[in-house]
Amino acid sequence: MFSMIRTYIYFPKELNSEIEVLAKDVNKSKASVIREALQEGLNSIKKQKSGGIEALLKIADLGEKIKAKGPSDLSSNIDKYLWENWNV
Repeated sequence: MFSMIRTYIYFPKELNSEIEVLAKDVNKSKASVIREALQEGLNSIKKQKSGGIEALLKIADLGEKIKAKGPSDLSSNIDKYLWENWNV
């Protein structure tokens, strides 16, 4: 069994009402509904934080697989390559 820590949190009335309705709908305690929602929220935040890194690594892997080449002066002319086709 889990070791639980008692904590106090204040919800707006509307949110508390939503929690109560959902708890009744799924036949769970309010505490269980809140714990599950918090865990899902934390997992989502963790995914978002690492999602950008994972996407960049996948792009880098794809570039290696297809042996992509960029301009040899890319590092010194990055602004030119990023912005020259934008008519701002």
